[in-house]
Amino acid sequence: MTVALKDVAALSEDEARAELERLAKEIARHDRLYYQKDQPAISDAVYDGLRQRNAAIEARFPELKREDSPSERVGARPSSGFAEASHAVPMLSLGNAFEDSDVTDFVKRVRKFLNVKEDEALAFTSEPKIDGLSANLRYEKGEFVLGATRGDGRTGENVTENLRTLGDIPARLSGEALPDIVEVRGEVYMSHGDFAALNEAQREAGKAEYKNPRNAAAGSLRQIDPRVTARRPLRFFAYAWGEVSEALADTQMGAVERLRELGFVINEEMTRCEDAQGLLAHYREIEEKRADLGYDIDGVVYKVDRLDYQERLGFVSRAPRWAIAHKFSPEKATTRLHDIEIQVGRTGALTPVAKLEPVTVGGVVVSNATLHNEDEIARKDVRIGDMVVVQRAGDVIPQIVQVIEDKRPAGARPFEFPKVCPCPLKTPAEREVNPRTGEVSVVRRCTGEFACPYQRKEHLKHFVSRKAFDIEGLGEKQVEAFYEEGLVKEPADIFTLARRNAAGEIEPALETREGWGEKSVANLFESIEARRSIALARFINALGVRHVGEETSRLLARTYGSWTAFREAGEAAREIGSDARASMIAIDGLGDTAVDAIGRFFSEDHNLAALDRLLEHVAVEDAEQVAAESPVSGKTVVFTGSLEKFTRDEAKARAQSLGAKVSGSVSAKTDYLVAGPGAGSKLKKAEELGVEILSEQDWLDLIG
Repeated sequence: MTVALKDVAALSEDEARAELERLAKEIARHDRLYYQKDQPAISDAVYDGLRQRNAAIEARFPELKREDSPSERVGARPSSGFAEASHAVPMLSLGNAFEDSDVTDFVKRVRKFLNVKEDEALAFTSEPKIDGLSANLRYEKGEFVLGATRGDGRTGENVTENLRTLGDIPARLSGEALPDIVEVRGEVYMSHGDFAALNEAQREAGKAEYKNPRNAAAGSLRQIDPRVTARRPLRFFAYAWGEVSEALADTQMGAVERLRELGFVINEEMTRCEDAQGLLAHYREIEEKRADLGYDIDGVVYKVDRLDYQERLGFVSRAPRWAIAHKFSPEKATTRLHDIEIQVGRTGALTPVAKLEPVTVGGVVVSNATLHNEDEIARKDVRIGDMVVVQRAGDVIPQIVQVIEDKRPAGARPFEFPKVCPCPLKTPAEREVNPRTGEVSVVRRCTGEFACPYQRKEHLKHFVSRKAFDIEGLGEKQVEAFYEEGLVKEPADIFTLARRNAAGEIEPALETREGWGEKSVANLFESIEARRSIALARFINALGVRHVGEETSRLLARTYGSWTAFREAGEAAREIGSDARASMIAIDGLGDTAVDAIGRFFSEDHNLAALDRLLEHVAVEDAEQVAAESPVSGKTVVFTGSLEKFTRDEAKARAQSLGAKVSGSVSAKTDYLVAGPGAGSKLKKAEELGVEILSEQDWLDLIG
């Protein structure tokens, strides 16, 4: 039975929290079925959809990200059927691209990070993404000594004896001058012809047939008895490596060719491309011949060709910056649009949501789809009553792709986007204009802010959420009920609940109400009491300042150290041209937009009054000082001039990873100025202030 999924844009915070919990459990279950039992219960597209939905919810609600988030996990722990084998170099996953624009954005990101100009050469490799079982083969002195599945990326299953039975995996490497250690990585798979023959044999023997070639390959490799594996027609494509005692080559293409020389089969469809257009052309070529390849693929993988570039680009979370998997097109379906509803978020954004005749798309029943904003509705000429094409973007977030105009009914009517908020106050809803660029925002927002009941409720839900005050027992339903009844209108009211309840000011008393009891009320009050002291980063995040999420709150907490210092800076940031505003804008990772939002927040008298009332009940802890884990941990660094040994983005990323604070301007608080050729005013100011000045090589020597 399929279940209609609510559009991510329409999820409340409590719904999002519950959905992330469900997705974590469901994805973990499917990981176990796929990686441990070789019995996938869903298609790859549907599985990707689950991961993409999880990522979309985390992007909208970053404060709700779970410790066991699937976005931080690769595969599944090894099953108990085999001994464990640790990978010397983790076997990580890849980020996904679903649209052509994702690919061009990937190329732009790489160029920007490496500071490679558009007219400079930057090559990539492109190869089919094999739908099989990943394996790591370790060779020492040319001899095959250990073979393992990917498992959870760090620990897999020792299936050495089974892998020895594959004809594509040499027992000893070919050639002379072999590396002392080389780990060869690739995909165990089964061809379509061999799969058909295997299932025919299964039928003749009265045994269950395999669902697909990937399932058959995985099940065959993970047989306890290697003799069974030996009778299965398994194959192996080599395409990567783990630990090596010496470099295989200077490029991805050269390294894969070296794997061929060592005795492995590589994919002949792999090619080298010079730009995004070349990658997309190869993608379409592979997509056209997909049915004739003779084995299953689910996309194309792009990698930066130069290995020194790969090393500089490094990794983000569970995926490399230098590679991406371009998945094949998601499933689409046609249905009727019955209505368009407007939903108001915490920041006042009015989001149009299409109410659809339920339809199955990619194995999931969809009844809601995002229409993004009023410009999107106008551009696609979407009307109520239209027949529309629905696509799950990234196989996750349903969206309207297009209107089928020749099926438009006579009564289809255009949607008039509201100019006022649908809240009881009917506050004007406006599209903001960027004062620096004159650009008009595509999002229309309610101007009521904390006066708007919808926004006030959403702010309260955010305030008690896990990455903010984390008040257990005070979820979405409780916040809404308390708000509607007038018991909690602002954050400070939460901390007076127990007193008011004990004094008889709340009637009927909470413990006498349906769904409550003495124990649950006591637990709620205990949870509230435990939050009367809170970390600075959590407190800043809890304020719900627009453009200031969890990561920015941490950055601000590290920079200012105390609530007093941050509040003073925030209030001073209201003044255009002030030193405090300039210093805040100079914080690397912040920028004008967030500083504008902070300034607006502290310029509202009702915000300051609400803050003062809250601080009568809450103590804000100073930020913990960064432990001295490196020579630059906790230091403030400014980079200037034309850096030659690394790009600005690369330098910043490395410095921040070592615990340093990166600023865009020099002040008396700057510890180091790293100056490349052409350094100008920043260098002069650093000299005047007595800031320690380093060359690029000095900096590299310092950080080791």
